[in-house]
Amino acid sequence: MISKALEEYLKTMYILKKQNGNIRVTDIAKKMNCTKPSVNKAIYNLKDNGLLNYESYGTIELTEEGEELAKKILEAYDIIYVFLKDVLELEEENAKEEAEKIKSTISDNTINKLAKYVHEVLGLSNLNCNYDINKEKCRCCIKRKM
Repeated sequence: MISKALEEYLKTMYILKKQNGNIRVTDIAKKMNCTKPSVNKAIYNLKDNGLLNYESYGTIELTEEGEELAKKILEAYDIIYVFLKDVLELEEENAKEEAEKIKSTISDNTINKLAKYVHEVLGLSNLNCNYDINKEKCRCCIKRKM
C-alpha cells in the first residue's frame, strides 16, 4: 500500500504517459507544481514498491502493477467527480477540485458504494455484478454497459 501522495505521483505519471508517450521528471514537477527533488524521491519510493522501473537519468516506465493501480486511482476520481457534477450538480471546476480532495481521503469500500449509487441514479447499469473497484472484470463490465 502506498501513501495518497504517491498515488498522485503515480496517477500523474500515467496521465503523462498517455498524453506524451513518455514520462519525464520535469513534466511531473510542472504538472504537480512541485520540485524535481520531490519527484525523484517519489520515483524511488514507487520503484521500491515495484510500481515503476527507473535508472538515474533514464526513462521512467510504469510496471504492469503500477499501470493497473494508476487506472484504479483514476477510476475512483472519476466516480467521485461524476457524483459531484451529475448528482449534486456542482460546477465542473468545483467538482474537479473537490473530487481530488475527496479521493485522497476515502476508502475503497466507500468508493464501491458511491459507484453503485452513482450508476443507479444515472441509470448507467444496475451493478448486480457485485462491483468492486479492485476487480478489473467488474470495471470492464460496467464500461461495456455504459
